[in-house]
Amino acid sequence: MAADGADASATPSAPPAPPAVTDLYTPFWDYAVKVMKERLPDLGPYPIPDGYVHKEAMSGKGKRAALVTTDAYAYQTPKLRQIRAAHVQGGAALQVLNYVMFPHMNYRIPFFGADLVTLPGGHLIAIDMQPLFHTDEYKAEFYDAFKAVHAKHQAVLPWGGDFPAEAAKFFSPVFLWTRTTGDEAIQGPVFDAFKDYLHTYLDFVEKAEPVSDPEEIAAIQASHKAYLTYRAEKDPARGMFLRFYGEEWTEEFIHGFLFDGLLALERGYTPPVPASA
Repeated sequence: MAADGADASATPSAPPAPPAVTDLYTPFWDYAVKVMKERLPDLGPYPIPDGYVHKEAMSGKGKRAALVTTDAYAYQTPKLRQIRAAHVQGGAALQVLNYVMFPHMNYRIPFFGADLVTLPGGHLIAIDMQPLFHTDEYKAEFYDAFKAVHAKHQAVLPWGGDFPAEAAKFFSPVFLWTRTTGDEAIQGPVFDAFKDYLHTYLDFVEKAEPVSDPEEIAAIQASHKAYLTYRAEKDPARGMFLRFYGEEWTEEFIHGFLFDGLLALERGYTPPVPASA
């Protein structure tokens, strides 16, 4: 029986809808694609192995269940062997964009890397132009002029804490690494830094000239191999992918797509001959 004064015919109110999830990193990738298409006239598709363009899994149970999706994107140019991104979306507590550019191994330019991660505890942001070499000459060529820009962003995006010593050699003097909270930080200062790093890197690509000396090419390839080996072995996303998609898919995605330069070297990779040669 309805309580006194209650309308027995009233429809129970629906539970409140969950708050909308802000898609934090699609704007970063959309911006990157737009800029690359504008600044890289020879940009073309890069092959993605079957089964890795899109992947889905359910995470959690009951009210905490969420669909997790992983989308892969890839391009290439005559100077950039592989430009690739992996975008993971699993609700407000899991968003990841990993975006890397690997030059062909007859160019001295650094790698470009942006690792943008949102977890329940906040945002982990790492953006860098990772060096092939640590000589004073290399630092002067690629980093000295950018130090003021790096300092500007580091002032509002404080250092995120220590990294393993074994990883230090893969970071540049302008490595931007921060931990932050709040979507406003991502949409404001992090996005601003991302744009500056991306445009500076594409400046390097535009100016880059191929190396012809066999010894220097061998040194460049050795640096690529060391970086690729470390990243493939220590990829922090491995645990996440294993949990969602299993071991076979995870290992093939890491070795066959994310860091496929090792396979290229094993298969006898040789840098392309420049069109003007």
